[in-house]
Amino acid sequence: MKKTGLFILLISLFFVSCKRHNIQEQTQWASIFKKYSIDSACFELADNSHEQVFYYNLKRLSTPYTPASTFKIMNSLIALETNIAPDETMVIPWDGIDRHRAEWNKNMDMREAFKVSCLPYYQELARRIGAVEMQKWMDTVKYGNRRIGPKIDEFWLNDTLKISADEQVGLMKKLYFDKLPFSQRSQRIVRSLMLQEDNSDYRLYFKTGTSQNDERTLAWLVGFIERKETQIGVVTKKEETNYKPYFFAMNIETKDTTMDTRKVRLEIVKAILRERKIIK
Repeated sequence: MKKTGLFILLISLFFVSCKRHNIQEQTQWASIFKKYSIDSACFELADNSHEQVFYYNLKRLSTPYTPASTFKIMNSLIALETNIAPDETMVIPWDGIDRHRAEWNKNMDMREAFKVSCLPYYQELARRIGAVEMQKWMDTVKYGNRRIGPKIDEFWLNDTLKISADEQVGLMKKLYFDKLPFSQRSQRIVRSLMLQEDNSDYRLYFKTGTSQNDERTLAWLVGFIERKETQIGVVTKKEETNYKPYFFAMNIETKDTTMDTRKVRLEIVKAILRERKIIK
């Protein structure tokens, strides 16, 4: 049976030293999810500077789910790397079909499509990439279960492709450090697409994803945060700003299909980041 990165890390650390506390369960996070009446959830937070991992609900962290719109990260990387999209300014014309999302009903480039999570834009990207090229990159990156199935413009939505939250954290860390098998340019552009908040304390990068049916809603939020820290340089004797990265992935599930998961998932992530004193 295939073990995820978190399980392998847990086992290796156990044998290295029973006294090390690099991986810590955070049972207190249950109260945060309970506040929002979430039926089931998982969260993984990797502190790169201190080589620590904090987690909630280990079993769910290792369980694969449809990535939904979080796959737009991978879709963007492949499109840029294959020159299907020369850059993030490539415009795909609106096909004239009203999909009841006003922000989708217009021509737009990749940057805006990523921001508003425009499904038609990314479905067209996938069609232009094609099944052969798409499968090649899924195998190269080892993305989730790597399955794309017969529908090139739906596989990340219909449970054909699945990925765990633990795998998502690994993907985010590789993307941050330019360790994915794409050019630095492609990875830099996609990181810029993910930037959602930039203030004096931190820069927050993420992508959401939602899968919904009549019985439940599954919602993702994956990304990373750079905490800004200023100090006086040893050599320059001037104030310098350093950025400490933390990588995270969360998915939540609720039977309340009317819940505003767009708002709730970000509130939950920020509550956990505050609890860890990463943000104020």
